[in-house]
Amino acid sequence: MNAPGNRSPLADSDWRYLEKIPLEELSRQDWLMLEQQRALYLARHQADQALRLLSASENDPCFGYQVNNYRHCLQSATMVLRDGLSDEDVVVALLHDVGFIACPLLHGDFAASLLGAYVSDRNHWMLRHHATFQNLHSPNMPGVDQHGRERWRGNPYFDWTAEFVARYDQAAADPAYPCEPIETFVPMVRAIFSRPPVDRRSIKQEIP
Repeated sequence: MNAPGNRSPLADSDWRYLEKIPLEELSRQDWLMLEQQRALYLARHQADQALRLLSASENDPCFGYQVNNYRHCLQSATMVLRDGLSDEDVVVALLHDVGFIACPLLHGDFAASLLGAYVSDRNHWMLRHHATFQNLHSPNMPGVDQHGRERWRGNPYFDWTAEFVARYDQAAADPAYPCEPIETFVPMVRAIFSRPPVDRRSIKQEIP
């Protein structure tokens, strides 16, 4: 299907290929056509692509925790769901560590970039900073500033981030905990990604 010389199949039989390859040769009409098809493509596939990022680790081994990263994320989301929080909070919990293995040092920024256009400022900030907040719960970890989060005390999203990490992150690694299957969360993930996106690149001032 994707052999050299073959075009990748279009996602919709009514769509058209670009006939030119270098971007600098595309006409205004080319761009309008492409953006129209792109919007429909994202509406149909973006949420499932995000879910596949997580599902790819379902059968991965762990490196010492009693559950792998996939089960940690399911457990976190299940705990948030059972505590009656919003669907957005559940989805954020499900995907907060989706980049933990592929992008460990910046996995908070990874999740914030993935979800930032579709979630509240509160959750966007939490995703960006949750890894630093987790240091409070790792007092014996070598080389960690346990109180690094204090630089942000007074921030309006500080308390939520502290609560999320304490209740739904640092404790979500119990192999005996009965998690919901990922299918439980699919409609919520699709609903979040169907929201009109906010272009955070255009937001000049953001709470640090």
